[in-house]
Amino acid sequence: MNFQTVSLLMNYLEIGVLLAILFRLGRTFELIANTQRQLRRTIYHLGEHRANEPGVNNALDGSSITLASGSARKPAEA
Repeated sequence: MNFQTVSLLMNYLEIGVLLAILFRLGRTFELIANTQRQLRRTIYHLGEHRANEPGVNNALDGSSITLASGSARKPAEA
């Protein structure tokens, strides 16, 4: 085999490896996106379930927040 043939085969091999890497990265990003979507869905459903439970005080809804001293903090005014 001469130099041009070996060089051409190496170029094809490099292109194949790069395509395999890109395919693998695409699958990895797809898996990350699906996992993130599923986590958001689960957190949303857990929030709905928690809001429906009687006697649960949700501190993130803007209602009064009690400090360690026992006094209530007022919401910040714009």
